[in-house]
Amino acid sequence: MGMVIGIAPENIAEYKQLHAEVWPDVLARLKQSNISNYSIFLREPENLMFSYWEYTGSDFEADMAAISEHEATQDWWQVCGPMQRPLDTRKDEEWWAGMEQVFFLP
Repeated sequence: MGMVIGIAPENIAEYKQLHAEVWPDVLARLKQSNISNYSIFLREPENLMFSYWEYTGSDFEADMAAISEHEATQDWWQVCGPMQRPLDTRKDEEWWAGMEQVFFLP
């Protein structure tokens, strides 16, 4: 999965620090929901972030619902969300804008 979002330049240092010490409950929920190899990359000066992660489960909707319903993750989003700048072109139901995979090297 690949997604993109903007970030407010004044929040970059704090965002990096938060992600250097992600809350253990948030990490555990991601793993329980079959998310692995999760990375976020930052492109400056455009202030765009690209995230990549792999899903290895068999019920994507249920796993994503479990993440969304997780209290610690909701708290994490309350901290990180205001720093992010969603793209105007994202779909209505998206926060991070989804991306189409056009190449893969296994």
